[in-house]
Amino acid sequence: MADKNKSSVVWHQPDGEPLSCLEKIKVLNENLEEIRELSQDALEDAVLMGGDEDQLREVLKTIVDDLINPYASKKH
Repeated sequence: MADKNKSSVVWHQPDGEPLSCLEKIKVLNENLEEIRELSQDALEDAVLMGGDEDQLREVLKTIVDDLINPYASKKH
């Protein structure tokens, strides 16, 4: 299961070019892993407490869809 959780994301800049800074890539991958772990925990808790798995997945999708980019007006 550990291999499935490893990020294989190629991070890109807004212009489509891949990020080249290894430290930035490391931070993004660590953030993604934290999100994945918290989401997995939330799913397991919901199912163990009798909640609906599909509903939790929809709620998680809504959370992502509702994220606000505070830097949107500062795009290059």
